[in-house]
Amino acid sequence: MVKITAQVTGMQCGMCEAHINDVVRRTFSVRKVTSSHSKGQTVIITEQDIDDERLKKAIHDIGYEVTSVRREPYEQKGGFFSFLHK
Repeated sequence: MVKITAQVTGMQCGMCEAHINDVVRRTFSVRKVTSSHSKGQTVIITEQDIDDERLKKAIHDIGYEVTSVRREPYEQKGGFFSFLHK
């Protein structure tokens, strides 16, 4: 899995975050997406990589701009019972 962090300008509130999260979920197959207007970023957890240009266009089409995209490997954290698997 991969964690994609996109710096996004133009978010002003929780509703802006929801709009971006919705378009990402509709456009791509993702495990999780969260946005923060105070940090100016959207974090996406996905099994399949996402094309930068498609991501930028999807977010641009609803009125926001992606200024940078960063990727890193993502390891799912253990759940509540993860201590049993040691």
